Amino acid sequence: MSATSPDAAARPRGAGWGEETDTFISGDLATALAYVTPAQGAVVAPITTAGVRDREAGTVMLTTSLAFGKKLERIRREDRVALAFHAREHGFADGPEFVLVQGRATIGWTDPAAQGKALARGTRRFFSTPKSSRFWRWWMHEYYMERVPVTVAVERVTSWPDSTGDASPTVHGLPLPPAPPGSQAAPNGGVAPRIAAGRAGARLRRLPHLLLGWVDADGFPAVAPVSVAAADREGLTLHDPTGAVPSGGRRAGLLGHGFGPELTALRARQHTGWLEAEGGEVRYAPHTEQHYRTPRGTTATSFVNGGRAKRALRRARCAEARVAP
Repeated sequence: MSATSPDAAARPRGAGWGEETDTFISGDLATALAYVTPAQGAVVAPITTAGVRDREAGTVMLTTSLAFGKKLERIRREDRVALAFHAREHGFADGPEFVLVQGRATIGWTDPAAQGKALARGTRRFFSTPKSSRFWRWWMHEYYMERVPVTVAVERVTSWPDSTGDASPTVHGLPLPPAPPGSQAAPNGGVAPRIAAGRAGARLRRLPHLLLGWVDADGFPAVAPVSVAAADREGLTLHDPTGAVPSGGRRAGLLGHGFGPELTALRARQHTGWLEAEGGEVRYAPHTEQHYRTPRGTTATSFVNGGRAKRALRRARCAEARVAP
């Protein structure tokens, strides 16, 4: 059940959202992006929107590097995405609210002058001035210049007063979809964990934010805050405080992350795997794992980010060359 605003169902796509909700969309430093995989699972990745949004147009913007083309490829294939505003550290918002924004993504500049100014304002607000020496311009070129904007035209905003599940969410825009019918077809490799689940659970417990993502009945990815209640070789038992996780079995993504000022000291662990929910119990079997971290301090973080972007873009271009006719 949800407390839907009176005009929610009648709002056109791209409609705005309330002032209170805007404080989180504009004020959170770290956000999570969820996008759909070809197998109808979801990947949840940590990002920043730097507070760039347009309430009147009903859009939120982020940027991503061409070096990480797989994300862009999947968004081009399926433009329905979600953004979870959930972390208040080192930003400008305060409060326990969890805000989920769902919409359709467009890759590329639609209004370069206006978008560029908005992005510059947001970047100056959250981050210190980039280093501008000759070395740093070269080192950070791929990180800053080989980036493309992704504009999300918002179709639904769902907000929970907190993540404890004590209150129903408020919905603006499209009404919530019905629960997904039944279960998805099991993967060819089976649903059991393919990595050491107990170890994965122990590592995720060390991170302050844990988010679970799946694909809802309307095709949009959905995201909910969870925590690891138990972990063993058979998988993870997750606590679902909002009660948003649907019953049945399905592919799902899991993200644990933490960060410092200006996204330094970033720690992130991403999983894809199989989700089973029944009778209030939520079980997750991790199949894949990616993890990375950055050092403390803006200089060290810039050095690591610049190097990662250079290597990733080099790999992406090599991959393109191998498949070119």
